[in-house]
Amino acid sequence: MLVLTPTAVAVVNNLTSAVGEEGAGLRISSHPDAPAPGLHVEIAAAPEADDQLVDSSGARVFLDPQAAMMLDDKVLDATVDEQGQASFVLGTQAAPGDADHPEA
Repeated sequence: MLVLTPTAVAVVNNLTSAVGEEGAGLRISSHPDAPAPGLHVEIAAAPEADDQLVDSSGARVFLDPQAAMMLDDKVLDATVDEQGQASFVLGTQAAPGDADHPEA
């Protein structure tokens, strides 16, 4: 299952609190038919019917079924630049006991 870093939790909570909707979250969906297949990220008031919910310290992330499969072994991190723009970065989860790559 997707894991969020503490920084990603803070950024998701900040973004979703601005919406003012109870239960809002960050929705990640796949676009396999796009010219350059990838992921789409948006703020959503609620998950879609078939979305998987990842709740980490109150930060809610909704994953469509394809995105959930793609991100099953990933870590979501975030950065915020000087202008306040958030960017999300995906990494691979560390294997249990991997001292070089501690789990997020």
